[in-house]
Amino acid sequence: MSGYQYVVLRCVPRVEREEFVNVGVVLYSHALDFLGSASRVDDDRLRALDAEVDVDGVRRALRGVEEVCRGAGRLDLAVGSRATAYGTREAADTLSTRFGLLRAPRSTVVQPGPVHGGVTTDPAGELQRLVDALVG
Repeated sequence: MSGYQYVVLRCVPRVEREEFVNVGVVLYSHALDFLGSASRVDDDRLRALDAEVDVDGVRRALRGVEEVCRGAGRLDLAVGSRATAYGTREAADTLSTRFGLLRAPRSTVVQPGPVHGGVTTDPAGELQRLVDALVG
């Protein structure tokens, strides 16, 4: 069994109202060298929060998350020099760096929730289990 961390991705159609619908999960396991994302979008549930929500835009954002997990998405902020309290350091495009960027709080329509953890021997299977349990 190896440890993992995950965040639930939330669609927040009207940020000022702070209402959301779970639409995906990002799971990261350093020990198993795994970073993956899976999502499900229920148009009716989203439109119940905001009839004007851009459902196609939500789906595009979720595809972007999946691309970042696979290393195909843009990660300009993940590579290059970074300022730290101790000077600068080189940042690399690693699974850990990608997960760090995906879990970072943001005020956009698709937002990550808090980080949770668990243990598994099958991170892809666990990702699907979490999507089934938390997204529906």
